[in-house]
Amino acid sequence: MTTAAEATAPAQAPDVPDTETPRRRWQPWALALIVLGSAALYAWNITGTGWGNTFYTAAVKSMSESLTNFVFGSFDPAGVVTVDKPPMALWPQVVSVWVFGWHSWAVLLPQVVEGAAAVFLLHRTVRYWAGENVALVAALVLAITPITVAINRDNNPDTMLTLLCVAAAYAFTRSVQPGASSRSATKWLLQAAFWVGCGFLTKSLAAWMIVPALAVGYLFGREASWGRRIGDLFAAAGVLLVSSFWWVALTVLWPDPKPYVGGSTDGSELTLIFGYNGLGRVFGENIGRGGAGGGNAMARAPEAIGQGGPGGPGGGGFAADNGIGRMFGEQVGGQISWLLPLCLLVLVVVAVTGVLTRRRKLPADHLARAGWLMWGTWLVVLCAVFSVQEGIFHPYYTTQLAPAIGALAGAGLALLWRRYRDTDTGWSWVLLPLAVALTAAWAWVLVSRDLDWNGWLRYAVAGVAVLAVVGLVIARLTRQQRADGARTAAVLGLVAVLLAPGVWSAATAGASTGGGGAMASAGPPGGGFGGFGGGRGRGGQRGEPQGLQLPNGQEIGPEQLQELASRFGGGGEQVALTAEEQKILNYVTTNSGEAKIVMAVEGGSMGSSRYIINSNATIIGMGGFMGSDPAPSVRQLTDWKAQGAIAFVLTSAKGESGRGGRGGFGGGQVGQERTEWVQNNCKEVAPSTYGGSAASSTQDRQGGPGNPFGGGQTLYDCRNR
Repeated sequence: MTTAAEATAPAQAPDVPDTETPRRRWQPWALALIVLGSAALYAWNITGTGWGNTFYTAAVKSMSESLTNFVFGSFDPAGVVTVDKPPMALWPQVVSVWVFGWHSWAVLLPQVVEGAAAVFLLHRTVRYWAGENVALVAALVLAITPITVAINRDNNPDTMLTLLCVAAAYAFTRSVQPGASSRSATKWLLQAAFWVGCGFLTKSLAAWMIVPALAVGYLFGREASWGRRIGDLFAAAGVLLVSSFWWVALTVLWPDPKPYVGGSTDGSELTLIFGYNGLGRVFGENIGRGGAGGGNAMARAPEAIGQGGPGGPGGGGFAADNGIGRMFGEQVGGQISWLLPLCLLVLVVVAVTGVLTRRRKLPADHLARAGWLMWGTWLVVLCAVFSVQEGIFHPYYTTQLAPAIGALAGAGLALLWRRYRDTDTGWSWVLLPLAVALTAAWAWVLVSRDLDWNGWLRYAVAGVAVLAVVGLVIARLTRQQRADGARTAAVLGLVAVLLAPGVWSAATAGASTGGGGAMASAGPPGGGFGGFGGGRGRGGQRGEPQGLQLPNGQEIGPEQLQELASRFGGGGEQVALTAEEQKILNYVTTNSGEAKIVMAVEGGSMGSSRYIINSNATIIGMGGFMGSDPAPSVRQLTDWKAQGAIAFVLTSAKGESGRGGRGGFGGGQVGQERTEWVQNNCKEVAPSTYGGSAASSTQDRQGGPGNPFGGGQTLYDCRNR
């Protein structure tokens, strides 16, 4: 009879690491197929995603030009202001550009490699815990998670973050292996802490969300004295702090001049880490943003575009309102939640069985316990944080859940298969067909939300699931559960579980933009433009872009928001300069003389990124991402002009100070002060001088004034004469 202790174990819990057990001949080939298939999925038509997130892409080019820019993650080549994240995710992209040259595929290639590496490393991790077959399923789940496919075709930091988190999980799993010496276990745990610290230098406190999972798994899963376990955790905490903050200390000690930390209130990385990128994300407060002069609280970072309001309740970015249902809502559900019901069912089964094991005082499998605790805590903690998060939130954040979902789904299906095959487990055999039916039913719900996007899929999943469930039930009732019929039904069940996310992933990769851009997403291309106003609300039906209102009361209509989506949603044609912009660029580069800064663009990166990407001139975007940072300040502009360091400034149309202008929401008081300084200290250049249209200085790109994303602009000559 199967004991409760055995039931809590995964498919197998050998006394020695699974790497020492013989593998079947087909298993290495299956792993190679999964890893290479994931790489092909992430790289397919990758040039169709354009330059990815143009904010970070422009930074990659700027970082490739000087050591200071590289260390700090400078957005502009002059090193005026940084991006709003630590730069570790951008460093491989810079190296790729150094090696292969300035191409869009060179910027995105590291993401493909990192994504495939995460798939491979998750397999190795789960193999040590639960065996080869479970590891293959886990790797496959990660490879075809829709939001993971989308974000791995982009250059946001989440791909690198996920890889580093999986690396930490691998080191943790090695630390709790049966028979490992105390010294070896400690070294592996310290390595896990180091990888989390690297994740911190990729996306700040987001990496620390898996720390409770590692701590709980080690504390209650490691075979050692309590004193040894607690001591190891304290040592790991020290490594975590050092590996997380060495770069922060470096930015403090680095001699001036150095870039202003974009998004901070005082130019400090600590303010950004614990403010806007930390507590501000969770509590929705306007912490650590905006610099001097405040300004538009919602429009401070690439993720902030489309925020329904600054710091208010339900300010959940582009997803549904925060709450327990967010992970299953219309914006997030299709990205990550396909296997969440299965994982939650498995965790309940494991928890109940664990309680029974403890009550009966049966021997427990420490390796199995450590794995279940680590992966289960990972899933629960991250789901909880994402669900209650009141600050900026985007569906692609949830790719950090994918490794845990893969591990739990693989080990859970193996556990339920063992329960199904065991004749002495009572009615618990029904859990396997129930899990297949539950997952297929949830897939039906998700696909039904937009039948224009592969709506046929729900019938395919339902058909395969019915065959699997009926086959499993018949095989069990006829006591043929060990026969080939049961195995065939189990394989059909696995197909039913993975078919829907697999098709969504393939469709995302095959789409023209492939889910790339600043707001990467999978699924219907009209479902909110990768995050721009999706869901139901002011826009009417799902899939229609909704408007939003800026803090200054200005209304942005669906058409204007759609243009913003096109600017940041990828596609090479959106990144290319317009004919008017090319004329401006030609004029300023020809006439800038010895000035260090050829042109400064007010309105942040939305106006300057394309110039940086498409030229070798030193062009800066004033005010960071959305123009709200006090970099450069008016005093700095004055010094530049006195030194002859700045030649031209491109700003909003005359009389529109601080209202937005060239592709931005505006910089609030800071942006207005800069614009007024330019108007008072520089000379307006007539459009006819550079061969442009007179309408460009009075109308926006869509043909009317007041569009915060439009082309209303004026070129100013700031050279000393």
